[in-house]
Amino acid sequence: MKKRKSNFPAKPAAIVLIILLASCFILGYIWRILTTAEYFRVRDIVSKEVLSVDLSYLKGKNIFELNLPQEAANIIGGCPDCSRIRLARVLPDRIFVELIRRKPVAFIKLYRYFAIDGDGFIFQSTLEPDNAALPVITGLETKIFGPKPGKRYASNELSAALLIIKEAAKSRLLNDYKIQKLIVGGIDNITVQIPIQRGYQVSYTDWKAPKEKEFLEVKFGQGNIRDKVVIMAGLINQERRNLGTIKYIDLRFNEPVIKFKDVK
Repeated sequence: MKKRKSNFPAKPAAIVLIILLASCFILGYIWRILTTAEYFRVRDIVSKEVLSVDLSYLKGKNIFELNLPQEAANIIGGCPDCSRIRLARVLPDRIFVELIRRKPVAFIKLYRYFAIDGDGFIFQSTLEPDNAALPVITGLETKIFGPKPGKRYASNELSAALLIIKEAAKSRLLNDYKIQKLIVGGIDNITVQIPIQRGYQVSYTDWKAPKEKEFLEVKFGQGNIRDKVVIMAGLINQERRNLGTIKYIDLRFNEPVIKFKDVK
């Protein structure tokens, strides 16, 4: 018996191959036009805000050949107060720049005042410590040398101070008792100063003319910061009518200690 010949579909396969080659040729031709045409060269850099970095070097480049994530990574080095930079193509010839700024949670006093975000990045800010209604962290001058804006700094003391600020901001009980200053004497010695109202109640015989500004001091040590902030908030609200009689609250021990001004 004669063997049957297998009829390989040569004609359809050839058609598919031709179509693929033609598609590649067309796509290549289109890409060549897009990347060489003057129509698609960058002419404008646009943003919703005044840019603090010079991006004029992007002008004249082909809009499709730009590696936007890489360009954003290069640019962020010149924008210390930016947490992220996003570049987007606006056809045919514009690049849109969005700067995501860092949000300061406090100021830190070193050789000068720097803003600092919740992750420990320091940067310069248009805000001033006296007008920003943000806490000021002091006592870390010997822990951070030669601070550079845009760099993240991490130490146990700084991390503890930032965690106190973060947890206090989350507490509704502390809405009327904002931290104004954190004095860092060490990891087991962080003093929080909170301005208090002058209208606390004392007896007539104990009355004294109020000082220019009254503060409640709360002392923190390392460990269980979240729980200690909760305890601080509870004690402040429990003693809110007598805060002016309290010298300090000490949370460094197993049990909180309240020291009153008239107790020797």
